[in-house]
Amino acid sequence: MNDLVITPFLSHARNAGQAWAALGLPARLAVIGRLRGLIARDAMALAATVARSPADTLVAEVLPLAEAARFLLRRAPTLLAPRHPRGGRPLWLFGVRARILREPCGVVLILAPSNYPLFLSGAQALQALAAGNAVCVKPAPECKAPMQALAGLLREAGLPDGVFQALDPAAGEAAVRAGFDHIVLTGSAETGQRVLAAAADTLTPATMELSGSDAVFVLPGADLDLVAACLAYGLRLNGGATCIAPRRVFVMHGDATALEAKLLARLPAIPAATVPTATATRLSTLMEQAVAEGARVASGGPGRPMVVAEARPGMALLQQDVFAPWLALVPVASPEAALTAAADCPYALGASVFGPPAAAQAMARRVQAGSVCINDLIVPTADPRLPFGGRRRSGFGSTRGAEGLLGMTVVKTVSERRSQFRPHLTAATANDAVQFAAMTALLHGDWRVRWTALRSFAAQGRNRMP
Repeated sequence: MNDLVITPFLSHARNAGQAWAALGLPARLAVIGRLRGLIARDAMALAATVARSPADTLVAEVLPLAEAARFLLRRAPTLLAPRHPRGGRPLWLFGVRARILREPCGVVLILAPSNYPLFLSGAQALQALAAGNAVCVKPAPECKAPMQALAGLLREAGLPDGVFQALDPAAGEAAVRAGFDHIVLTGSAETGQRVLAAAADTLTPATMELSGSDAVFVLPGADLDLVAACLAYGLRLNGGATCIAPRRVFVMHGDATALEAKLLARLPAIPAATVPTATATRLSTLMEQAVAEGARVASGGPGRPMVVAEARPGMALLQQDVFAPWLALVPVASPEAALTAAADCPYALGASVFGPPAAAQAMARRVQAGSVCINDLIVPTADPRLPFGGRRRSGFGSTRGAEGLLGMTVVKTVSERRSQFRPHLTAATANDAVQFAAMTALLHGDWRVRWTALRSFAAQGRNRMP
C-alpha cells in the first residue's frame, strides 16, 4: 500500500480528531464508559475474533481491555488536568503564574502485534482516544478482525466517524512514512529498527514496546514447586508467544536438578503449540549450538515446550527473542552471579524473582528490566495502573498506566506575568552584573559564600546613601 492510499485516512483522521479533542475530556470519557459496558455485553463475540480458545482470550485480552477502560474513567480526569507548579518559584520570577497543560499529539498510529491483537493495541487506542487523539491502527496480518470489532463497538458507543480507523495490514511501511503525529509499535526489535529509520524522515516521535527474553531469578529458599508451576504457565500461555514469557531461568547450582525435575513433571499437561516454520527453524539452530557448547535438551519436540538444561551465560540462545514455548535453565553460583549473567543479554523487558520476600525485593531493585514480578510472572503486569515498557533492545517509552496515558500527549506550558515587576526590560549596567552575581551567591552558595554576598549587598546600599 502506497502513501497515496494512506493520505485520505490520515487527512480524515486529522479533521475528525480536532473535533474530538474539542469535545473535552468528560465527553470523551463518556464514550469510553459506554464502550466498557459494550465490551461486557459482547465479551464472547469479542473473544471469537481472536484465533485462540475463548477462555484464554477472555482472560488475557477481553477482561484486561475492560479494566483499561475503567482505569481511564477513574484516573484520566486527574492525570490530564492542568497542573500549577507549587513552591520553589525563583525569586526573580515574582508575579509570574504558570500552568502545565497536556494536549493531544494529534493522530496516533498504532502498529499492532499478532500475539495479543485485541488487548495490546486496544488499550493503547483507548489511552490515545482519552487524551483527545484520533487513532489509526495497522493490525498484524490475519489480525484485522479484533480491531474491526472494536471499531464497531466504539461507533455504537458514540465515537464520531473517522476518529478510530483500522488500516489494511499491508499498510505498515506507508503509514510510518505518512507523517502521523506519534507512533506506537508493539513488535520485534528488528521491526523497531525499521520503523524508527522510516519515521526519522518526518521526525515522528515513537513509543517502542519491543521484544523480550525475560530472566527469572530463583533465589535460595525459593518455593521450587511454585517456580515450576509458574514456568509451566509461561510455557503454556499463548503457545509461548508472549514477550514477557520466561526464557532465561537462573537457579542456584544446588536447586537446578530439583527444579528441572519438578518442571518436567508438569510439561505433559501443556498442549502442543503451533510455531511458524521460520521460528521453529531458528530455535532448532540455536538449540543445536547450545548443545554443542555443553547444554542439554531436557524436553521438547515439534510444538512441544522445549527445556534446555545446563545452559551457560553467553550462549547465543540466551541472547535471542524467539517466540516459541522454550526456556533455558542456567545454573549459577550465587544471586550476584545471576545478575551478572542476566546483564549479558541485550533485552530488558520483564523479569521475575522467586524467593523469600525481603531477598526478592532487594534483588528486584537491582534487576535491569522495565517490569519485575516477585513470586509470580506475567499476570501482574496486566494491572492497568502499571506502565509497561522495556529498556535497551526491548525499546523505550511506556504504554498503559499513568505514564502510558501521558505518553499520548504533548506538553504545553503557559506563563502569565501578573505584576508590574519586569526588571529585564531595563538595560543592565556593570553595577547590575555585580548585583546579579551577589544574588546568585546569596541564593545558591554555602554559608560562607552567602555571608560574603550579604556584606556586598550591604556595602552597595551604604554607597548609595546620600
